[in-house]
Amino acid sequence: MDIQVLFNNWSEYELLDSGDRRKLERFGRNIVIRSEQKAWWKPDKPESEWAKAVAVHEDQGQWTFRRDIPREWTMRFDNLTFQTRFTDTSKHLGIFPEQSPHWRWMQNKVKRGAGEPPRLLNLFGYTGAASLVAAAAGFAVTHVDASKPAVTWARHNQQLSGLESAPIRWILEDAVKYVRREIRRGSRYDAILLDPPSFGRGPNKEVWKVERQLTELLDICRQVLSDRPLFIILTMYNIEASSLMIGNLLSDAMKSFGGALSVGELALHQQNSEKVLPLSIYGRWEAGRSA
Repeated sequence: MDIQVLFNNWSEYELLDSGDRRKLERFGRNIVIRSEQKAWWKPDKPESEWAKAVAVHEDQGQWTFRRDIPREWTMRFDNLTFQTRFTDTSKHLGIFPEQSPHWRWMQNKVKRGAGEPPRLLNLFGYTGAASLVAAAAGFAVTHVDASKPAVTWARHNQQLSGLESAPIRWILEDAVKYVRREIRRGSRYDAILLDPPSFGRGPNKEVWKVERQLTELLDICRQVLSDRPLFIILTMYNIEASSLMIGNLLSDAMKSFGGALSVGELALHQQNSEKVLPLSIYGRWEAGRSA
């Protein structure tokens, strides 16, 4: 089992500085400050650099704007366009740049011109960045999220990216319920993405707790895989766990398929610094090679 640290290499985003449980970031044209509980160290840059931020979000607070700026803007990833937005309810801006190594990896897993496109299931798909990258690469995508605003945002990103005719199904549904229904229907997928929250509620007030339900979810996901699956990617945030735990879970779920596992962390390199900000843990299972 390989253990890796994967880093964002996307020109539209930069981690400019971090420390004192905050991070200074550039999302496209806007520099912002957000709380970051993993940044225990001291900042490198002087306060004059932090003063360049146009908006600040403190922990448990709301956005404070230092300038009169548009609340929405766009970021480009290859030929795709993602809307980024300040919201009243979250410090998140609609995109997780540290996920971009997964996007690049997925792009190399499609063999074009080989019959029907492989089917990819994206559970807890949020605003659709991974779904759109997958669709542009050649997957037929089913995107599932229990949040109506997130699915609406994802569909808007589809329009911005000019992928209205791409094979993407947008499903507003609890992930576990949807996968169970797909099992009964006999549906099969060649690849699965999972980015479950540590805690959440479905559209009908279903309660999700990752430490209690992840094993069950992986088990039912295995049941909707095709006979020759390509990969599963599992990413987790805000939980006291190790990537080795994810590796063990995926190993149990996928042992009948062979293949190989890699696990590790998604992290951000800080600009002009040796510091690295860890943000999440992940596991990837893929077919076609030995561990």
